[in-house]
Amino acid sequence: DIIALHSKAVYTVFFIGFLPGFLYLGKLDEKLHFRRKRKPELDIKKGAVGIGGKQTGIYPQDSPGGWHIIGNSPVAFFDILKPNPCFAKPGDKIKFNSISKEEYTRVSVLIQAGQYEIKNSTIDSW
Repeated sequence: DIIALHSKAVYTVFFIGFLPGFLYLGKLDEKLHFRRKRKPELDIKKGAVGIGGKQTGIYPQDSPGGWHIIGNSPVAFFDILKPNPCFAKPGDKIKFNSISKEEYTRVSVLIQAGQYEIKNSTIDSW
């Protein structure tokens, strides 16, 4: 239920911080508001999708963290070797899609081979 509710929304990138490429995204459905952990985990894995307070975010690298982890993305959200290291900027919109383990593995293989691109599309054109 948490994943379905989390995947339903379109989130706004409020700002980038904490770590290079860590996207602070909102607005999170009130049903998913959880206080940050009292004691942070020491080894959150790269790509972890977390919930903390009224926001959601993605850990762009392995690091400590105090958010509740609800999933993992195979996509690299920050790559210092790219001309534009962080694919998103404040004000951008992000939508999560739930995928199977098989799809996660397939995307991971494509990423490692340099054959995967994040799908960008316009969701609001004024």
